[in-house]
Amino acid sequence: MSGKLTLEKIGELAGVSRATVSRVINNHPNIREEVRQRVLAVIATTGYQPNQAARSLASNRTGLLGLVVPRVMQTLFTDLYYPRLLEGVSQACNESNYTLTLFIFHTEAEEQQLAAQIMRQGFLDGVIIAGLHLDGSLNQLLHSGKPVLVIGEPLDYPQASFVDVDNRAGAYTAVSHLISLGHRRIATITGRLDMAAGQQRRQGYLDALQEYNLPIDEALIVAGDFEQEKAYRATLDMLPQNPDAIFVASDSMALSTLQALADAGLQVPEDVAVVGFDDLTLADTAVPFILPPLTTIRQPIRRMGVLTVETLLDIIKHPQAPPRRVILPTELIVRQSCGAAQ
Repeated sequence: MSGKLTLEKIGELAGVSRATVSRVINNHPNIREEVRQRVLAVIATTGYQPNQAARSLASNRTGLLGLVVPRVMQTLFTDLYYPRLLEGVSQACNESNYTLTLFIFHTEAEEQQLAAQIMRQGFLDGVIIAGLHLDGSLNQLLHSGKPVLVIGEPLDYPQASFVDVDNRAGAYTAVSHLISLGHRRIATITGRLDMAAGQQRRQGYLDALQEYNLPIDEALIVAGDFEQEKAYRATLDMLPQNPDAIFVASDSMALSTLQALADAGLQVPEDVAVVGFDDLTLADTAVPFILPPLTTIRQPIRRMGVLTVETLLDIIKHPQAPPRRVILPTELIVRQSCGAAQ
């Protein structure tokens, strides 16, 4: 029976017009509650299922969101940040009855092709860009008129909507903690400095040194670019400068730092204290008696994924509103690598 039902028939049974039934099905706000309940009661009684394609045409929405993952594909599998982020994004999409389409690429040509495809076809209601510094073709999406939200504050795009954590304050907290433990020659291994997270965590490190009147030694500031191999080499390269503590801009790099210190015959935290940033699962599961559990700055990655979808859906519903800037707080998690926990 339900397959033969039409909007006209539902309207006839409910005593309203076909247009009113359509507005109820598409959750239009300008419907009297009594009328809405009467139509919904008929729909529930008859078992009517509206055609999804027809609903999409009527509402000009497809129920599809796109998630674009950065050009460095290997980080999707070596950095636990992305699986946790995807968990939050997918949860929010499921709860909002949206389907998530994942776009992964690793060359500039693929990036250009993807950006052109998204802008040309228009099959997505909105796009999430995860962790890009936006110096390539995807920056065109910010000017395309399509609802776009960036995970991580994009540099040089003040008009962009984004969700991020307070990277600068988190780094300041990490380095201040090391200073409170008596460390004075504190080094840092930075993330990518063409990304806001890398710049802001470096600045938080500098803020703490300046706050406590400690000298800034450029030899103790070494680039790791959020890459484990670079962080390992950076750690070994800075050892002749005799740091007594190292703030590392991500947990994945911090594990490489711990490994490099162990390979150099140094004890953590007795010889060198280490603090990371992220609080990924691996931070608390370092190999006992070889690599100590990592003191780190916790960012709510999964929650950030959920808020990303919720904020993007709000942008879709209210496209004329000002850019959204959601910044979440961080938290210091003390474990053995800094020397403050037994």
